Amino acid sequence: MSDIIYVSRETLEQMKAELQRMKTIDRPAASKAIAEAREKGDLKENAEYDAAKEAQGLLEARIKRYESELATARILDASNIDTSKVSILTHVTITNLATKKSMTYQIVSEKEADLKLGKISITSPIGKGLMGKKPGEIAEIQAPNGLLKFQIDKITA
Repeated sequence: MSDIIYVSRETLEQMKAELQRMKTIDRPAASKAIAEAREKGDLKENAEYDAAKEAQGLLEARIKRYESELATARILDASNIDTSKVSILTHVTITNLATKKSMTYQIVSEKEADLKLGKISITSPIGKGLMGKKPGEIAEIQAPNGLLKFQIDKITA
């Protein structure tokens, strides 16, 4: 994974804390679980040992992924965002032209996306479709349920 990921300072700190927790708490716990399972006898027929080894492998894969993401992470500063067009970290108010329903979303990285909080990923179909649009423009977005049309009403930092 060599793609640069853009995150806020808070998300970067959360990622660092999660990696630290995995290395200092989860990794020793996985090693202990393997040691305990090993003590229970024949490893060929020891399902607990197999499960502990598999859990350790999954944990190590997660640690590698986090290390890779942290190595390519770039912090975005909300204070120098261009609000003349939709870009990452902007808040965009859009109106669905079919339903006339208006909503506001913040465009964020995949790591920070949370629809309940009004944060949509820059890599989602809607996020991609809104990128680069200016107030007054219409974004046509192909979604699984058909073509959606949104009018860009307002862009703020």
